[in-house]
Amino acid sequence: MKNLSIMILVLLSSITANAQSKNLQKATFGMGCFWCSEALFQRLNGVASVRSGYEGGHIANPSYEEVCTGSTGHAEVIEVTYDPSKIKYDELLQVFWKSHDPTTLNRQGADIGTQYRSVIFYHNDEQRKIAENYKKELNDAKAFSKPIVTEITKATPFYVAENYHQDYFNKNGSEPYCRLVILPKMEKLEKLFKAKLKH
Repeated sequence: MKNLSIMILVLLSSITANAQSKNLQKATFGMGCFWCSEALFQRLNGVASVRSGYEGGHIANPSYEEVCTGSTGHAEVIEVTYDPSKIKYDELLQVFWKSHDPTTLNRQGADIGTQYRSVIFYHNDEQRKIAENYKKELNDAKAFSKPIVTEITKATPFYVAENYHQDYFNKNGSEPYCRLVILPKMEKLEKLFKAKLKH
């Protein structure tokens, strides 16, 4: 009888886990260096995981070195897996728009090249409509001093970046780049989106 109870509990927890994973959705953003982007989105409540990688290019399985040349056409991106019952797609977009400069073509700060372009890769028609409407509203309201140049394009194959790029800020927080570039972005996130952060 005890074994039967344990089997039922295991089965129920498996069904619950499967149901939860089916409810998760993906969002893909490019906003400059993926180390910065990953660190920001990892902190949001409702985000289950963030993976750094490459998307939008014309060769399969590119290496970091190849993407850095700008010749593969890929952008450095993050693939965000999130629970829409806890955080909506437009809330993710709000963090996206406010965490980089979407008005500079193929550039974020000192990072220059098409691999650093501002881009939203949408996974379904609903995401496309939300992103396009949001971009239009921001441009109409002149939310930025220049027009937004962010690409909004259909998701293409996503290639996971090398292991040393994953969870970069959490593993290398004391490195100069993390302290000088990523930490100020984290402080801005804390200031603007405190209510949306994990505790």
